[in-house]
Amino acid sequence: MAKEGALPLLSVVIPVYNEEATVATLVRAVLDAPLPPGVDRELVVVDDGSTDGTVVTLAPFQADVRVRVFRQTRNAGKGAALRRGFGEARGDLVVVQDADLEYDPRELHKLLVPILDGRADAVFGSRFLGGEPHRVLFFWHMVGNRMLTLLSNAFTNLNLTDMETCYKVFKADTLRRIRLQEDRFGFEPEITAKVARLGVRIYEVGIGYAGRTYEEGKKIGWKDGFRALWCIVKYGLIG
Repeated sequence: MAKEGALPLLSVVIPVYNEEATVATLVRAVLDAPLPPGVDRELVVVDDGSTDGTVVTLAPFQADVRVRVFRQTRNAGKGAALRRGFGEARGDLVVVQDADLEYDPRELHKLLVPILDGRADAVFGSRFLGGEPHRVLFFWHMVGNRMLTLLSNAFTNLNLTDMETCYKVFKADTLRRIRLQEDRFGFEPEITAKVARLGVRIYEVGIGYAGRTYEEGKKIGWKDGFRALWCIVKYGLIG
């Protein structure tokens, strides 16, 4: 954790691709989000080659010392953006935060508690655990998520309820032990398999979810589901 006398630092890594409509609201929400006492924050925003007004929208936030923005020269995918963000993160703890407002930064504080209490090395925020509010949307997405989680659990011997969740928090030293390869949404099963292989302590915490439609900008598609299946098998067998 942090050096003696220093505040524990949380690095919030935010991959962004063409989120002009939401990214400013999201960044302000992360900056304002309540954290456990004694925890400081930095935002590591990785613009993954956006072609809309995302770059311009992010520019004013760079005046805040808590916000660092990095730009990929081309769109390489969420996993690639996260690798860049993890490499730039300075924190003792690292959390993934999507820029699309589906996940509420006001819930970050409860994801940190199991780590700060010394019980966990990684925490997954589950959309299917607990009684937090959920926007009612796609039935088949829910079925797909549950099937992917079940298959992932079969390979990792974990009992997660939501492997595909965005909200994953790690101790930085745990994250440094993992070499990530997936460029797109295969990041989720890959990192789950590799964290499980480390044998570290993993907790789940129930979170809310405000999913959005494809008309509102949702990007994950059926091809990503098939890639996730491949990643579950690949990283479950070989790590």
